[in-house]
Amino acid sequence: MTVFRNHSATFLRHFRETQRPVVLTVNGKAAAVGQDASAYQRLLDLAAEASVAEGIRQGREDLAAGRTRPARAVFGALRAEDDLPG
Repeated sequence: MTVFRNHSATFLRHFRETQRPVVLTVNGKAAAVGQDASAYQRLLDLAAEASVAEGIRQGREDLAAGRTRPARAVFGALRAEDDLPG
């Protein structure tokens, strides 16, 4: 972390140019990760896409295994739980 603190402009330039993260250490142990903002946003976007794909995969698995109910039944049960008019 000391090297980062003393040479932060160099690190920021490296982040921007390489688009790769750098692990910062304290006493030889990982303490933080530095990364360019656009590279980090791409990582977040990939994670979001993976989450959507996994949700779809699970839904298809539930459908194939018969773990589904008609939407009308689900909404009816929710209305009954919360005592809402149908």
